[in-house]
Amino acid sequence: MTDELTWRRCSSCKREIRFQATYWVCNVSTCNRKRTGLVFCTTSCWDAHLPTMNHREAWAEERRAPTREAFLREQAEQRASAPAPQRPAAPAQAAKAEPTRTLVRPAAVPREPDPPDEILVVVSKLKAYVRAKSGMNTSDAVAELLSERLRRLCDDAIRSAQRDGRRTVLDRDF
Repeated sequence: MTDELTWRRCSSCKREIRFQATYWVCNVSTCNRKRTGLVFCTTSCWDAHLPTMNHREAWAEERRAPTREAFLREQAEQRASAPAPQRPAAPAQAAKAEPTRTLVRPAAVPREPDPPDEILVVVSKLKAYVRAKSGMNTSDAVAELLSERLRRLCDDAIRSAQRDGRRTVLDRDF
């Protein structure tokens, strides 16, 4: 940490959470795992993570940050209990033999075939909306045109998520 008074940073807004300060955590276990460990400086920051995490039922739990001494003691205990990295045993004739190399390639992600050009909207709901809004009827050709435009919007959003290095299309991609 850059500041001696800072325990952690808020997982949402990145503000400092000081030692012995009140903070909030999500009650959902996937947010509280050791490697994830989400912490929030306010309940509104906790609330901001809900749309991306897609919890069914969640609430914020109030906690108190440890003292600086307790935190440093915990860090020292973790370092002491961590197993030391082990070096592989060298072969007896390592000087003569060339090292063997193993090439590892990432598993190829199976690519799904292009989806069929189906109607992507619920036509009955579309027609009901148009009728309720204007009293007009809707042609069946509208659903095909609307689905095509929706596909283009989705394709643009997918490219945006890929540019950001994400595997999830978010609302901001549209």
